[in-house]
Amino acid sequence: MKILFILDNYWPFRGGAETLFKNLAEGLAKEGNSITVLTRRIKGTKGFEKLNGVKIHRISTLNRYLFTFLAIPKAISLAKEADIIHTTTFNSAFPAWIAAKISRKHSLITIHEVWMGKWEQYTDMGWLNAAVHTLLESPIYRLGFDKYICVSNSTKKQLLSSCRWISAGKTEVIYNGLDYAHFNPKKHDGKAIRKKLNLGKSFVCLTYGRAAPSKGMEYAVKSVPLARIKNLKYLFIITRDYSERYQNITKTIKRMNTDRIILLESVNYNELPDYIAAADCIAVPSLSEGFGYTAAEASAMGKPVVASNTTSLPETVSGKFVLVEPKSPKAIAEGIERAYNKKYSRTALRKFTIEENVKSHIQVYKNLLRKL
Repeated sequence: MKILFILDNYWPFRGGAETLFKNLAEGLAKEGNSITVLTRRIKGTKGFEKLNGVKIHRISTLNRYLFTFLAIPKAISLAKEADIIHTTTFNSAFPAWIAAKISRKHSLITIHEVWMGKWEQYTDMGWLNAAVHTLLESPIYRLGFDKYICVSNSTKKQLLSSCRWISAGKTEVIYNGLDYAHFNPKKHDGKAIRKKLNLGKSFVCLTYGRAAPSKGMEYAVKSVPLARIKNLKYLFIITRDYSERYQNITKTIKRMNTDRIILLESVNYNELPDYIAAADCIAVPSLSEGFGYTAAEASAMGKPVVASNTTSLPETVSGKFVLVEPKSPKAIAEGIERAYNKKYSRTALRKFTIEENVKSHIQVYKNLLRKL
């Protein structure tokens, strides 16, 4: 099969969606499919390259929003040679849909989260800005794709309850895939990290990820003085892509004037399992998650996870875990205490493999092509 992915961001841009599509595109290429990606060019990348069997075309745009319009000519051109066109929310959906209609090809869209009517709840937006974003989000789901791939049952429920014009038969739940060879507790012991950071015999909690509003980092920060654990050390690994929010979080930490918190720069993906291994528990304070890579990664590493009891997190967390009320520093602190006292829930590890993700997508593609 010849699959064209149209994505406003692709690797080396890092995030949950980018990880999903890198794994999927390369996995499909390994299965002998012809895979092309049309994406936005970011600093340090080439206009075209073939990487791990995937042909990547990058176009220059001032920002990801302009990709919506500037990608259309190239999308139409590449669509002529494709069997299937696959895209995602938000800014790549329209050029993918246009290219599919003009070339008369089947189209799919991957849905991570549906925030219609919830932008104010999950972000710092005022009601007017949130209402505008809901108005901009709604048309994406009205474009009429042949299939809507949801990354969790939570996302499917969000989609069908918010978009009643989409039939359940047009949806498919395919969980994101995780690289279990990379997040393998047998390969990482964390001793070097604990020594480097002088953690000694401290009980170490770790929260890592972006400073995006929906990630709830500020609630985790505010939970630190509330946790009744004498030897607690709390590591935060926060990327700087949300610079204003990052600065606000660092200011909050400075005002707290506590030696319990260690704020670290973003770490390389290859090093991340070492930091997870160095921790005694992982906290995931998100307000909303489409899939929840952090919860799945920490679970794979065998760590107790303190996660918000919201959206997809109860689906993706497994092993040893505590589910807590979102947006509550007190609840997070109490969850960390439960992890410290080993009073967590226990289940078998639930695996979300890349192989299963690729296999499920191939089946969806084949089913669509049979309808031609």
